[in-house]
Amino acid sequence: MSSWTTWPSREALSRVGRPLARKGIGRALRLVFVVGAVWSVATKADLDAWQTAGAVVGVLVAFAAVWAFFRLTLRHLLWPGVGVAVLLIGGGTLAHALGASLAASFLWCGTAVLVIERLPLAAGVPLAGIALTQFGLLGSGDNALVATLTSFGLALAGYTVRLDAEARGTTHRLLEQERAARKAEAETAALTERARIAREIHDVLAHSLSAQTVHLEATRLLIERGAEPEVVLERVIAARRMAREGLAETRQALSALRGDMAPVEDFLRELVASEGARLEVAGESRGLPAEAGLAVRRVAQEAMTNVRKHAPGARVALRLEYRPDEVELEFRDFGGRAPVDNSLGASGSGYGLRGMRERAELLGGALDAGPAEEGFVVRLRVPA
Repeated sequence: MSSWTTWPSREALSRVGRPLARKGIGRALRLVFVVGAVWSVATKADLDAWQTAGAVVGVLVAFAAVWAFFRLTLRHLLWPGVGVAVLLIGGGTLAHALGASLAASFLWCGTAVLVIERLPLAAGVPLAGIALTQFGLLGSGDNALVATLTSFGLALAGYTVRLDAEARGTTHRLLEQERAARKAEAETAALTERARIAREIHDVLAHSLSAQTVHLEATRLLIERGAEPEVVLERVIAARRMAREGLAETRQALSALRGDMAPVEDFLRELVASEGARLEVAGESRGLPAEAGLAVRRVAQEAMTNVRKHAPGARVALRLEYRPDEVELEFRDFGGRAPVDNSLGASGSGYGLRGMRERAELLGGALDAGPAEEGFVVRLRVPA
């Protein structure tokens, strides 16, 4: 029952989504009908000047009423639309009474098609029935079969045009929804990428800048207290080292964001070579996604920094294992042999295992860290 009381969608009633060629053909046909109707009335021999002028005005009023009907139905105004349709049907009856049978038939048939196409069927079908009854009784002569078949064909044509318009409107709505979804997806991707960049820059710069601030503040206090130049110089050198490390980390982060950083294995080999550690690779080597590769790098760096800070001189072993759906990094130290130096000068990258654990969880992985029988073990697993 709802299909009888439901309006066609606004997209179906409008010209939105129609090809330019179809719009051009429609405008051309309307122009031809107006010119043809006015010309047929103006050249009718049995009309005087006043009758001709009145007929031309009647034609123009009829086309104005059709235009108003289109506007009203587009806004889903039922009763004003029904009123205009009744006016058109009445105009056909008047035209027939004045002897303009052809104009009357055009009004009845055209109105029947329009009301079925553009009104709820509960209102359009009765109006079309009235218009086609008028056409069958008055406009089609004595051939009842022809009138019946013509009326049926017109009703079917109106309903077919309605279904075509609804399909076009549905297609347009789906297209708009798809565009909106793509726009939202692009905005979400942009926000995600911004968050990733912000996280990388924060991880790289937050500690570096804060550590430099601490070193410089300590330098200022030492100068104010008249400390030995060697002590002050030591702090300046430490601050410079932190700045260089921060710059190097920033370059690596930017390379990772661009996706052009060196393979993880090459990075780990350079890291263990500089620290005198040992690296073991298991599984079939393959390229890792940027986020996964960056997580492996960060954890290896942080674990190595913690060894330098808390277990200097400890023997270190790294194991990188490629699995079907993930990669695992195991970082193990076997206890330090030198006293621990907790001075500012020993500050490391400062990302923290807690931050690395959060990074791994964001990627759908996990990070475990804790003491072993001898030394300390950090184990990272991330999808890759």
